[in-house]
Amino acid sequence: MNPCPAQRHDSAPAALPAAASLHRPARWLRPALPLLAAALLHGAATAAGPAEFRDADLALGDRLLKEHRCAGCHVQKFGGDGSAIYRPAGRINRPAALVAMVERCNTELGLQLFPEDVTAIAAVLQRDHYRFK
Repeated sequence: MNPCPAQRHDSAPAALPAAASLHRPARWLRPALPLLAAALLHGAATAAGPAEFRDADLALGDRLLKEHRCAGCHVQKFGGDGSAIYRPAGRINRPAALVAMVERCNTELGLQLFPEDVTAIAAVLQRDHYRFK
């Protein structure tokens, strides 16, 4: 009994294309190759991000931001939805400054976060608001 009804054993396999055509992209794809390559390179660079955040646990950072109600504090201090605190062109202009600001909140509020927790939170802020290269 044939396990796959779509597969027939009584027909010959389809002929393979010539070896040269296996190494060349389809004609319709050729104009898009530079754009696709650029998108892949940009995605790889963005995913890697700054060295300070490469090994950060983003899930932990998300959880800690919710657990310590950071957004609620930012709303009280800055009004609106609290996002006014995130000013990428302001004094937080590099990854180390972002980590230092999260550490400042940690110290001022007595959160007793470990350094990897601070880095995880800063990495989430990097991902969602700052996007340093």
